[in-house]
Amino acid sequence: MATGETIVQTAGGPEAAHAPDRAHGRSGLSSWTTRRWLRVGVGVALAVLAALGSLGIWALNRSTTLTDQLVDQRSPALVNAIRLEAALVNQETGIRGYGLSGQRQFLEPYTQGLADERTALDRLHPLVQGDPRARADLDEVADAAAAWQGVIAQPVADARATPGRPVPLATERAGEGRAAFDRVRRSLSAQQEHLRQARITAGEQLEASVRLRNGVFTAIAAVIVLLAVLVFEGLRRGITRPLERLGTDVRHVTRGRFDHPIAATGPADLRRLGLDVEAMRRRLAEELSAAERTRRLLDEQAADLRRSNAELEQFAYVASHDLQEPLRKVSSFTQLLQRRYGDRLDERADQYIAFAVDGANRMQTLISDLLDFSRVGRVHNQHAAVDLDRIADQTADVLSVAIEEAGAEIRRDPLPTVVGDATQLGMLWQNLISNAVKFRHPGRPPRISVTARRDGDLWQFSVADNGIGIDSEFAEKVFVIFQRLHTKDAYPGNGIGLAMCKKIVEFHGGDIAIDPEYGPGARIVFTLPAQQPEAGAGAEPEAGAGAEPQPGTWSRVVPDAAGADAGAGESRP
Repeated sequence: MATGETIVQTAGGPEAAHAPDRAHGRSGLSSWTTRRWLRVGVGVALAVLAALGSLGIWALNRSTTLTDQLVDQRSPALVNAIRLEAALVNQETGIRGYGLSGQRQFLEPYTQGLADERTALDRLHPLVQGDPRARADLDEVADAAAAWQGVIAQPVADARATPGRPVPLATERAGEGRAAFDRVRRSLSAQQEHLRQARITAGEQLEASVRLRNGVFTAIAAVIVLLAVLVFEGLRRGITRPLERLGTDVRHVTRGRFDHPIAATGPADLRRLGLDVEAMRRRLAEELSAAERTRRLLDEQAADLRRSNAELEQFAYVASHDLQEPLRKVSSFTQLLQRRYGDRLDERADQYIAFAVDGANRMQTLISDLLDFSRVGRVHNQHAAVDLDRIADQTADVLSVAIEEAGAEIRRDPLPTVVGDATQLGMLWQNLISNAVKFRHPGRPPRISVTARRDGDLWQFSVADNGIGIDSEFAEKVFVIFQRLHTKDAYPGNGIGLAMCKKIVEFHGGDIAIDPEYGPGARIVFTLPAQQPEAGAGAEPEAGAGAEPQPGTWSRVVPDAAGADAGAGESRP
């Protein structure tokens, strides 16, 4: 991991990091965000597709219209014009046959031709309604046919004739009839030519419309493909590539290269994101530099602390040996002086000697207690499973004389097994029990109750007595070293006992306090972590080995006189 040696600071901070973005913000398109680019791109694409779609719809409609015109008008009009010509030719054939032979059966083609003519005219009129030239051609054909029929055909058909002989009227008007029907033929030819030309024109227009339609739809497909390519390329250049570059830079930073700058590219919002990440990187670099400086300072302080502890160990050794030797000499030679020259000294001199001996003894006791207090957590630190029932029995044996002299009665629950240092836990129980015996009420015999109960991951213990008690205002003060509420004459001790208890409990991960609501007497409550069962353990351990204790055990124990002062730090008002 990169530390302060590999961190490069960038001047300017977050404000400087955002300065390029503000400069870009003044340059038109560079201030566009990803959302704006997407909106504009989608809008332009939709507009182009809408225009091409409209053109395609127009081309499709035009080709459909031309197809309908060719199929429904031009071709039927030409077909019916040909049928009209056939009907008129049949009429002319019938009239000519009847005029030459005088036989009535030759009029059947004429009669059928009249019917066919009317049918063809009825069909042609709506087909040429929208075409002025075709309508004029039809009127010309109809007028010419009506003129021929009125002058030649109908009079000849109505004339009586002798079968087998020509009709006289037909013979008389033969030349006029030929000229009239030639006019009909010319009108029919012109009509058919115009209709054929119109059909050819419509076909050419349809082919052009189809080509236009195909071209428009091909252009639409090409534009769609082009738009897809542009969208893909735009996303790659505008979003994917900047995000990949940003991700690459961020991964460099996460691997410990805090001096690697974060590049800000792409649209405005991605640039702002990159600049924010860059500002965060600089802040992390600054924090890591500060953390590195702090670590170095802590290392120096730890080295100083190790030197101080080494010096303290040396002092403890000196205090336990060298400092106590002069005190023993002072006490011994003062007592020797009293025995050898006692008959020459007055009462005041004996009193001074007693003061000197007592002061030397108390100084030895204070040094010993201070050594024990300083060694908590340093010298005795062998954590293992500790059977508190066994520790309590040992404490009762140590304090048996003091308990017997005070007439104390102790009620104790079965105690569990916890993980800790056996020596320190023994000092804890010895201080608590000896204090409960020492600070007894003069008007009643001491009654001491020791309880234990499981509370989640903790064991909660209490040591209660019916002694002089502790006022709630001194509930914190009694755990401070050398803090006493009574004189040495009233209750002996150095004021270290409860301070040592607090240090031992906290060293084991627990808490200790005075129960302010308990009375009469005092009740000290403390906790210790519960022993975790080993993997695969099938059941809870029995009482005395980590199980929930059951109340009801009473005992009378008596410590020796030497242990009576071990917990002299508790002070009662």
